[in-house]
Amino acid sequence: SASSASYFASPVTMARGPKKHLKRLNAPKHWMLDKLGGVFAPKPSPGPHKQRECLPLCLILRNRLKYALTYKEVTTILMQRVVKVDGKIRMDKCFPCGIMDVVSIEKTNEHFRLIYDNKGRFVVHRIEAIEAQYKLCKVKSKKLGDKGVPCVGLHDGRTIRYPDPVIKENDTVLVDIATNKISESIKFDVGALCMITGGRNAGRVGVIQRREKHMGSFEIVHLKDAAGQEFATRGTNVFAIGTGNKPLISLPKGKGIKLSIVDEMAKKA
Repeated sequence: SASSASYFASPVTMARGPKKHLKRLNAPKHWMLDKLGGVFAPKPSPGPHKQRECLPLCLILRNRLKYALTYKEVTTILMQRVVKVDGKIRMDKCFPCGIMDVVSIEKTNEHFRLIYDNKGRFVVHRIEAIEAQYKLCKVKSKKLGDKGVPCVGLHDGRTIRYPDPVIKENDTVLVDIATNKISESIKFDVGALCMITGGRNAGRVGVIQRREKHMGSFEIVHLKDAAGQEFATRGTNVFAIGTGNKPLISLPKGKGIKLSIVDEMAKKA
């Protein structure tokens, strides 16, 4: 009949709006959630970092720092307005914290920086109060804003006006968290000490040896770590953190050197 024909011809209705849930098995592997610990995982809120390149605040407090046993306890802690991310009080339990973010708990006078370990997993790395005053940010874009004001867009969603003219895209800037001003910059070039933030080499730290530009394809960067191992990755995955062998931030255990399976076994023995 005509009614049934129109029913089959009608387009499939789509879901209304963005997804609000995240299944446990679909959560990023580097969150290290156990498979049988429930059906769902916290879905990161929209924020400065991508959904699959962040760690929600509740996982930091519950799974990493063990300050809470349950999701409800995390809410209770956050409602006391004691947790700051990059100097701002955050009460959203699913707030996305990403690489280089500084999480401060003033009641206990503790400061942590989110950074990758040598296997590319997020580590909540404990730091001193002095180091918690600044963070490193990668320059994603450089452009002229309204009324011809030069601006740089950083990897954590910040826009800083009137930067130093020597700062270019892919460079790293040292941002003072309290004033939101750039105090130092690192050139993305040969000799820069870098951390890899994506791909299978994520978490490794090495010095840039050379850069290969491929027209119409990806720029490839070749690096060498402190153990003398060479590796290569895409330019978009490279985050400068210092020059030579001097990083501007303290690195977690392992110092970004990837161990072979034999070395790992020997270390455990």
